[in-house]
Amino acid sequence: MGKGKSDHPKDMKRKEKDKMQLKRNIGYFDGVSFIIGSIVGAGIFVSPMGVLKHSLLNVGVALMIWTASGLVSLMGSLCYAELGTALPFSGGEYSHIKRGLGSLPAFMFIWTSTFTKPASNAARALLFAEYATQPFYGICPAPEVLKKCLALAVLWSLGILNGRSVKMAAWVQTVFTLLKMMALSVIAIGGIVLLIGRRKESLARFEDAFGSEIPNASQVAEAFFQGLYAYGGWWSLNYMAEEMKNPSRNIPLTVMTAVPAVIVFYLLVNISYLTVLTPKEIVSSVAVAVTWADRVIPSVAWIIPLSVAVSIFGALNSSMFTLGRLSYAGSQSGHLPVLISMLNVHSCTPAPAMIFSTTIASIFIIPSDLIMLTNYFGFSAWLMIGLTCASLIVLRYREPHLHRPYKVFLPIPFVMVAMSFFLVLAPIVWSPNLQYVYAFLFMLGSLIVYLPFIHFKLHFAFLDKITCHLQLLLEVSPADGSAEGKCE
Repeated sequence: MGKGKSDHPKDMKRKEKDKMQLKRNIGYFDGVSFIIGSIVGAGIFVSPMGVLKHSLLNVGVALMIWTASGLVSLMGSLCYAELGTALPFSGGEYSHIKRGLGSLPAFMFIWTSTFTKPASNAARALLFAEYATQPFYGICPAPEVLKKCLALAVLWSLGILNGRSVKMAAWVQTVFTLLKMMALSVIAIGGIVLLIGRRKESLARFEDAFGSEIPNASQVAEAFFQGLYAYGGWWSLNYMAEEMKNPSRNIPLTVMTAVPAVIVFYLLVNISYLTVLTPKEIVSSVAVAVTWADRVIPSVAWIIPLSVAVSIFGALNSSMFTLGRLSYAGSQSGHLPVLISMLNVHSCTPAPAMIFSTTIASIFIIPSDLIMLTNYFGFSAWLMIGLTCASLIVLRYREPHLHRPYKVFLPIPFVMVAMSFFLVLAPIVWSPNLQYVYAFLFMLGSLIVYLPFIHFKLHFAFLDKITCHLQLLLEVSPADGSAEGKCE
């Protein structure tokens, strides 16, 4: 009787519900919001200047580069969709590299990402603070201390939010994605209206789109870098694969909705900029969207810096969410301290992982150098994308019978691997910088930690006591364990 009672479907369902694991709370629309929210940050408001400058003010070439950058991002996201549906685990690229290429490349990825991704979040938080404080100081620069304090406040607010509730974090993401898309819609629709209204003056710019000087290969590559920066974030969905409802269906569908939508919006926004401003005016502008607003809607021009701040805030929320899942996945595999993979007993969220990644990002804010942080992130990101697409190719041949609800056309990952390594090597060859040597040495430095602690499993007993005390303090329990945890 006792056995029959314990096997009752209701009891089984309750046990499954009480199990300490990440819950599948993210649906199709949440996924679309996360991808669009991750991609649309400050790039579209700043990058048009970079793309046009390296295109030698050639409007036709610039628009082609925006389209090509979007198509490369779409190809990459389709590769990730196959991996995410076949291996729906938290951790994104880390989980796929580990399965395809082994433990050491995966550890190098998480070692690098543990510093570069929080650095990128720190850069975003500082940029948010820059735009949020600008309207209050007019032409005067805002105090550095104020910007850093605001950046830290935003980081920790989002860290706490993501550590407490997935549903609330998804709701915030949806709201901020809608707000930023409304801002881009104002620019896009405004440009179309003006293009129709004053045809001769504006259409001349597009009729002779390829009339000016054609850039050479290295200049096109530089413009391509700028365009890809604006599309950065398309890889974010796989970090939440373990929390997606029906990932086999929703992951490919979400990718095929979000990335093409961003491509269309970006092209319309660029056409709008070129309708109102000349290529020279765009290149000389620090923030193109703000210059556009001063020209078109001067009475409410303040709305654009506010929209940029909103856009960065949404991208930061998405980035912090994904970073928490990366730390969680790394800890589950034994590549980070075990505490980081524990879940809060009340909300089943990876609260220690969020605290860990937010703390590192906070450290980067204090001695901030925005340009250095952004460049370093760009260098390492494309290397990891190349390794992830290489993992897809390896798994196709090594595990042909692995269930793949979605399969990408095989030449696409080969193109992505070639493209990724070109984007890693091109800046090193064309503009050698000591920064790249430091980056390479930093990645090799992972071996110093990997060999003793991961390969030879060196362990210190006193760390167990610290973990136990922190587990009780934070009210967290190992995933798939009981809600009571291991320390009593």
